Amino acid sequence: MKLTQYSDYSLRVLIYLGLHGEERATITEIADSYRISRHHIVKIVHRLGQLGYVETIRGKNGGLRLAQAPDRIVIGKVVRDTEPSLNIVECFDDPDACVITPACLLRGALSNALTAFLETLDGYTLADLLKPRRRLQQQLFARLKPAAGA
Repeated sequence: MKLTQYSDYSLRVLIYLGLHGEERATITEIADSYRISRHHIVKIVHRLGQLGYVETIRGKNGGLRLAQAPDRIVIGKVVRDTEPSLNIVECFDDPDACVITPACLLRGALSNALTAFLETLDGYTLADLLKPRRRLQQQLFARLKPAAGA
């Protein structure tokens, strides 16, 4: 199974904001740090706000921050909330899509695998992903600092 780019970027935004703590971040900072299109981040932040993961503050001193504590953000739930479909094969959505469906065991095997995948992710929170905090901050925030002599 492969996550969509949308879910991947959503998780990256949450990691970035988790590293910032109560300090506000901007969409531009996030996009620049990850070298991702600002346009993508705008859409993702908007949706994460609707889902209750991100708080957006408008105005002169505005910015973004997590709307929940990192230990309350379950990674499996984020994936479920951001993936457009977890139907990894056609027959998950339409049992009549394949002629062998009545005799096929693959559908059940893939369903079990998907359940195990999501259950594994349910065992992690954003707080768990933030544990190498110093290394993550060095990787992400160093990109925002101007080069020496610039």
